[in-house]
Amino acid sequence: MSLSTKTQLDPIKMSRSLLKWYDRSNRDMPWRRNPLPWWVWVSEIMLQQTRVDSVIGYFNRFIERYPSPQSLAESSLDELMGYWAGLGYYARARNLHKAANQVVDLHGGRVPNDPEKFRALAGVGRYTCAAVQSIAFGEPMAVLDGNVIRVLSRLERIDKNPKLATVKDQFWTLADALLDHERAGDFNQAMMELGATVCTPKKPKCLLCPLMDMCRARQEIDPETLPIRVPKKKRPVIQMVAGLSTAEDDSIWLVRRPEKGLLGGLWSLPMVQGDTHDALETLNLNPQDACQTVRHGFTHQIWDISTYPCEGKPICANFDEVRAFKVSEIKTLGLGGPSLKALRVCGIDLPRRRGAG
Repeated sequence: MSLSTKTQLDPIKMSRSLLKWYDRSNRDMPWRRNPLPWWVWVSEIMLQQTRVDSVIGYFNRFIERYPSPQSLAESSLDELMGYWAGLGYYARARNLHKAANQVVDLHGGRVPNDPEKFRALAGVGRYTCAAVQSIAFGEPMAVLDGNVIRVLSRLERIDKNPKLATVKDQFWTLADALLDHERAGDFNQAMMELGATVCTPKKPKCLLCPLMDMCRARQEIDPETLPIRVPKKKRPVIQMVAGLSTAEDDSIWLVRRPEKGLLGGLWSLPMVQGDTHDALETLNLNPQDACQTVRHGFTHQIWDISTYPCEGKPICANFDEVRAFKVSEIKTLGLGGPSLKALRVCGIDLPRRRGAG
């Protein structure tokens, strides 16, 4: 199908079938039981690039500590990172902290019930704005995420690459045309729920789908072939060396990474790219020969980390701060995943991520 043509779907029939299914089948989530604007906003930020079952534990701990934008604005970014560590994509946390301050300064501490004002906050893009405004306030704004794109691609048999900007814009137009304005928030959640639980990337459960009879992909081709997938580039493997050095009281020297860039704002073992422990000498560390190795994968690259016991206090170099922490302090610190794994493999007793469920 060409996205420039008018949809063949009946929006009223589609909405009726979809919402009937959603009303009886939607998963129980804390932000659905209590759809306060702040709760919905936090959940949407956490759910970006992260699965629901991973988010719920983090969300509950986060809301317990930060029940309002005011409470987050009053918190330090360092403390926030301790609650976010393990969710990844840390720019989300930094932007949410900045946006909470904007809400306090510009909107009296209340999440604005105005799409234009809400969109102006740090880290709020088109999707987040539509999701929060429709679910929390009933604004008739359609959402478009990977789940919705998959559902729409199969319903209309769209064989165009949704990652292309022009194609994605047309998907937005289609989502707008199908939106149920009377129950916009429920409709949006139903579309995302359908994509997450029934219209899945592999082995879709077509016989359980409330839109089965409307789906062109099911009628004409193998639905699993849509949406069009572009082959992923192979992730490069980067060799990293880290130093495990202690102060006189046996606390462990850590460095804070710059806010911009990978693992921005998080604490880390002093770590540099390199094939041998000699690279640690650039951080004023004297490494020993024995080491422990661990692998950590990011979306776009893989780190193979060799951690060496060292002597000396690391210098700041390209880091924002150097500080020694006791193990008891590290347990609640905003520590990057690669360093957490490295410390564990070196025998440091650290728990699994707080709130991970």
